[in-house]
Amino acid sequence: MDEPIQVLAGTGGVALGEARTNHEGRKAILLHREGNPSELIALAETMGIEIIDTQYQKGIDDPRTYFGKGRLQDVGDEISSAVEGHPWHGVDLVIIHSNASPRQLVNIHASVQVEVWDRVRLLLSLFISHAGSVEARTQVRIAQLQADRTVLRELVNQQTTGERAGFGAGGKQAIQGVLTTVSRELTQLKKKQQKYASARKERRRQRVRGGARTVGLAGYTNAGKSSLFLALSGKEVLVEDKLFSTLETTVGRMEMSPRVLLVDTIGFIDELPSDLLDAFHATLDEALQCDLLLLLVDSSDEASEIERKLSTSRREVLDRSEDGNLSIKVVLTKSDTGGDIEVAQEVVSSMGMSEAMVVSSHNEQGLDELREEIMYSLYGPKTTLIVSEEKPGQRSAEAYISQIYDLGIVTEKNDLELTLWCGQAELQRLIAKSDGRISIK
Repeated sequence: MDEPIQVLAGTGGVALGEARTNHEGRKAILLHREGNPSELIALAETMGIEIIDTQYQKGIDDPRTYFGKGRLQDVGDEISSAVEGHPWHGVDLVIIHSNASPRQLVNIHASVQVEVWDRVRLLLSLFISHAGSVEARTQVRIAQLQADRTVLRELVNQQTTGERAGFGAGGKQAIQGVLTTVSRELTQLKKKQQKYASARKERRRQRVRGGARTVGLAGYTNAGKSSLFLALSGKEVLVEDKLFSTLETTVGRMEMSPRVLLVDTIGFIDELPSDLLDAFHATLDEALQCDLLLLLVDSSDEASEIERKLSTSRREVLDRSEDGNLSIKVVLTKSDTGGDIEVAQEVVSSMGMSEAMVVSSHNEQGLDELREEIMYSLYGPKTTLIVSEEKPGQRSAEAYISQIYDLGIVTEKNDLELTLWCGQAELQRLIAKSDGRISIK
């Protein structure tokens, strides 16, 4: 197997070598034309990158260079001539507030002569630095190579336009060899990803056979999914006030509810290209193939942000779920941070969704109510069963009680009377096989 070739994301394939995973302390210039760049700046800060200056230009994106050619040249001259003491001294990165085309990336790099990222390349670099498991690293690598391959193709097109390499037009550009190697590595990585997906599918099948119910946690990045997962399950996961701190799926049992599994996974983000999110499809499937989906929203955001983030999350969930009847419950998180809960509830209602639950993972506000809502959504109302005393020659009452504990989640027991959450189909089968010894109160 060939050693993987690292193509530095965003350089247009110009610089080949060891890819950086630590960007702490880097200085960058941000170019933007429209929209609010605050989210992009927050993403950069998550990686330790300092945005030294923001350059704004009105008008429609130039299809070749994003900014106008003259303005872009001014940026490049300023970067190259910045001496010690100049605010731009040490800038080695230009970030574009856009999902740029390969043509734009290559041409901007030619003008500024430093590394160039658009939103996709910024997210990729963030994913690379946060990927922990082998599966997450594989998924990130696929996304990185898919993005870099488009830029390599643009370079090939520019280098071969108007001429053919080699004597008699039979030669081949060196970068075409790199492109071939990248495509070969992509094929190998996708085969690995299929194996991971098959293993996940088998684990889901085993859980269903065992009678487990699954609750998925989804939502915009940094909505508080991992914190809520920890509060509900008690299982340690990475909890950080950073965007995309979680890239792989974590599965854990809800405390005091051994048959209810919680699934924490990667967050969504607005205007993320589908091919980039496709690299995480197997991971997302784990959360979306569930009996109940909790769609989390940060209640401390402004109303417009809540609507934007909830719209993005709902769209991604519905687009990627195989079952259009997916049961969804909205949860407003971080209620202890001083957000306007009434306004947040109004936004959720205006989008045609049922009233949201309000919780705080920090001070545990609303967690008991959320647990009750989860159990009711999965099992319906609690059921109280009565086990009759055995007669000589009959099976013992303790044996039936043991079966009831295996069947569902017992919340209260008073001698031979038990109250529990359980699936109705499984319950009816148990009653039918009990020879009249088990009855519903």
